[in-house]
Amino acid sequence: MERRDNYAITVQQAKKLFLEYDQSLLARKLGAKMDEDYFYTTFLSESWRIHRRTGDMSRRSGESWLDANSFNEVLTLLDLICDSRENRHASGAWKNMRDFGHGFHQNLLEGRDPLAEEFQAHPQAFARACQGLGGERYPLGDVAYSIPIFEDLRLLVQLWFGDEEFNAQLRFLWDENALMYLKYETMYYALPLVLNRIRERMAE
Repeated sequence: MERRDNYAITVQQAKKLFLEYDQSLLARKLGAKMDEDYFYTTFLSESWRIHRRTGDMSRRSGESWLDANSFNEVLTLLDLICDSRENRHASGAWKNMRDFGHGFHQNLLEGRDPLAEEFQAHPQAFARACQGLGGERYPLGDVAYSIPIFEDLRLLVQLWFGDEEFNAQLRFLWDENALMYLKYETMYYALPLVLNRIRERMAE
């Protein structure tokens, strides 16, 4: 019996739905550019493109385009492009990520966090990486940055240092109007993308 990869199937379904949209209307909604082959947008302060006939995605890195077809990348970006509201706008107020959804998601944001410990061990590199993603320092937590996600939608990443009594923690707040841009479930796809890009930039 052939094993089905549900993640790969979901990615292909999302791309198929994108291809069914009127891409000219999407470009008008987002103020995005298109050419004969690609639909262009900006995500995490970086240039991205989507092939207009296959839905395949890539991310600009220097003079090259890198493959960007992971589950989290495709589901996040296509949600922002296709399903963001016409009247979307940022409020400028923050809301804890868990408060957008249901209590059973809370365990995804609790407990010992090796990534928070890694960031605490290298706070200057963490700050530099956030700034490289367009982040602005925010006076909350031991180190916190407001990072642009898409258009004027921002995510606040807070790092709280641990000590002998408490674990290091990462906390995440979205703009209060985030659901005008993406679904609640999509926040959990976007979050690892942000954290992975921070780690990648820390290593540069």
